[in-house]
Amino acid sequence: MSTSIEISVGDDQSGSRLDKVLSLHLPDMSRSRIQTLIKEGYVVQVASKTERTIKAPSNAVKHGELYRLNVPAPLDAVPQPEDIDLPIVFEDEHLVVVNKPAGMVVHPAPGSPDGTMVNALLYHCKGSLSGIGGVIRPGIVHRIDKDTSGLLVVAKHDKAHTGLSEQFAAHSVERRYRAVCKGLPAPTHGRIEGNIGRNTNDRKKMAVVKSGGKAAVTHYRTLETFSQNGRALASHIECQLETGRTHQVRVHMMHIGHALVGDPLYTRTALPSFVKGGARDALSGFKRQALHAKSLGFDHPVTGEPFKFDSELPYDFSRLLAGLEQYKLV
Repeated sequence: MSTSIEISVGDDQSGSRLDKVLSLHLPDMSRSRIQTLIKEGYVVQVASKTERTIKAPSNAVKHGELYRLNVPAPLDAVPQPEDIDLPIVFEDEHLVVVNKPAGMVVHPAPGSPDGTMVNALLYHCKGSLSGIGGVIRPGIVHRIDKDTSGLLVVAKHDKAHTGLSEQFAAHSVERRYRAVCKGLPAPTHGRIEGNIGRNTNDRKKMAVVKSGGKAAVTHYRTLETFSQNGRALASHIECQLETGRTHQVRVHMMHIGHALVGDPLYTRTALPSFVKGGARDALSGFKRQALHAKSLGFDHPVTGEPFKFDSELPYDFSRLLAGLEQYKLV
């Protein structure tokens, strides 16, 4: 249940930042939490006949002003099972292989408390998921981004989780992605190596860093190239991961100058003026990063049997390639 707290600004607090004043009145709440609530619109300035939402933590307050903080109800600490359709590729008593659709978050996180793959798995598996990942990430051995589609393996118990995690740590899991990148990579196939860490200018982004970060290696090869009036528009590529870092394919392809089509973080949304007609429609109409986890291979963590799974390209990805087909270089 949500609660409301009203705070009046004292004479000695006039000119201070709003977040500082609220934190003085609410010692049990961290200043960072208060800043988040302000930014999300939970603080209003109350006048005699009007209310005004304040979204700037640095807003200077004045003596006598009245502010109301509407504290939202706390979220469930444990993800709840939800009856959500989930494409299951394979399942036994030890693990599940899922073909995650684009747009689905893997596990609950700030901004995505429900509707995730974990919520769906808790319903589907009736609670039988490995606890090693913690209550927020039961069974999760590896992840792909919300708007990346494709194959994931999930552990049903701790022995399976440990066995799969050891294979990921040893880089023995085969993971092949399909992507559409801008332009034509040169050379048309190769190895990209570069540590990946947080972008120092934008915490939402990752980047190839000169120091720190985590070692990352991606092998790529060009499958098809599309051009218009002698200029390369885009290329359909396969990327094989030697490691598995956050945004790895997206960051490594951007690093060599060929960001993925539709990527909202790592590429410009505007297309060059030379892109015309159907090519422009196909490329501008793709609204997520053009990336699909197509193949997944590993040894079964209990039986030792080698497994290999392959998924079809999703509809939007296939439609993008079909829209570019007339521009294919032969």
